[in-house]
Amino acid sequence: MTRWLDRAEELLYEGEETVERVSTGEGGVVVTTHRVLAFTPDAEGSNYEAVERPNVAGVEREATGEQRLLGLAAKVLVVGLALTGAGLAIDMDSLIGDVSLSSGTGAVGMGGVLSTVQTMLDLLAHLDEVVTVVGALALLVGTALLGAYAYTRRRVLVVEVAGDEDVAVPVSGDDGGDGTGGFVPDGAGNEAAGAGGPSGDGPDADPADRLERAIRPDER
Repeated sequence: MTRWLDRAEELLYEGEETVERVSTGEGGVVVTTHRVLAFTPDAEGSNYEAVERPNVAGVEREATGEQRLLGLAAKVLVVGLALTGAGLAIDMDSLIGDVSLSSGTGAVGMGGVLSTVQTMLDLLAHLDEVVTVVGALALLVGTALLGAYAYTRRRVLVVEVAGDEDVAVPVSGDDGGDGTGGFVPDGAGNEAAGAGGPSGDGPDADPADRLERAIRPDER
């Protein structure tokens, strides 16, 4: 099925022409003489956004992810480090020592109480070990959350819109890792396209820079 990015001309107004085109996988961005058209079939929400060029504040290349996971991972890791450090630093066994409460004190009814206290002291003697284990588990959970956050991260081209929400266009992972491999300049069939132009204008240029130059040619 033909991508709407490749059929962008069908969406143009009378007299409107394509100036630049950037492919980012399944989607992409088209700059026309009047608007900036963003195609986001892989993103949540609508598959297409159109922004009037005067309202476009800029284009940036960013990396986004599930910030909630990152915040939670940071908190869990801090707790894990604190518990592990406390467990390793404090030796409860040496603090309590070899305390042994004998029930043979002669006091009537004290045997059960002393036995209970002795049990509590024995548990406290191993408290540092328990805290260390809990801290280590918290570190493992925090690391897993960081991995989940890394999994949700993706590179996007962000079309900054004045007075409205920005439009994020996901960049495909098969673009060579720098966000430029998926770039398709308008008129790329011409072998001379991009040749002889100033630095940063060729087909291998950063797509955000290409879009910026197309949107604001007077600032070149």
